[in-house]
Amino acid sequence: MLRAAVRALLTILADRAPGRSVEVRVPPYGVVQCVPGPRHTRGTPPNTVEMDPETWLAVATGRLDWAQAVTEGRVRASGIRADLSGYLPLELG
Repeated sequence: MLRAAVRALLTILADRAPGRSVEVRVPPYGVVQCVPGPRHTRGTPPNTVEMDPETWLAVATGRLDWAQAVTEGRVRASGIRADLSGYLPLELG
């Protein structure tokens, strides 16, 4: 159930922020590329976001503020485009 929820919310993010400039990783359940901008094609992308599944569900649904999650070290974000606060929380429904 956790896996399905993580993947569904990642898919919604990718649909609402189409692009390939940021790689969002939620191991071990999923990875998407999203956010408009320069496309990355090889090696480790310069703009990455990574977090555990529970944190992803919390920030994606608005139960945890993006800035708070980053400050607390629950989200690891690198690169100039890795701030997803403009896309989160996801509007569901």
